Amino acid sequence: MGRQRKLLERILLGRSDANIGFEELRGLLLALGFRERVRGSHHLFTRADVEERINIQRDGSKAKPYQVRQVRAVLLRYKLEVE
Repeated sequence: MGRQRKLLERILLGRSDANIGFEELRGLLLALGFRERVRGSHHLFTRADVEERINIQRDGSKAKPYQVRQVRAVLLRYKLEVE
């Protein structure tokens, strides 16, 4: 199983929101077809078929837990999967 698929499963399980690496999450979103725009410390992700914009920020080397929860909500709502 690929790294990104494992990360996707960890996010969907929701047991370790505070332990998701920022670069890991960023890479997953890019692999899912999101486009990235950086404005200061905010990394904004958009995708044509997804209504919401995803905003993630660093918290040290990790992503902020509440933003991981927001990413999970988008993944579940649109049933996004890693190819």
